Amino acid sequence: MLSWALTFFIIAIIAAFFGFSGIAGAAAGIAEILFFVFLVLFIIAMLARAIRGKPPTL
Repeated sequence: MLSWALTFFIIAIIAAFFGFSGIAGAAAGIAEILFFVFLVLFIIAMLARAIRGKPPTL
């Protein structure tokens, strides 16, 4: 999911560079939503792992 957020962010940057403000705004909005969904799921996964008693792995 994080890779999708980065993809939409790059699309937004490229669209803004070429002057497509509508597409850039939409892509940036999608990237922001995907990033926050990723962040929430990541935190839930870390909390679930901590509750089960497993140490974090790197």
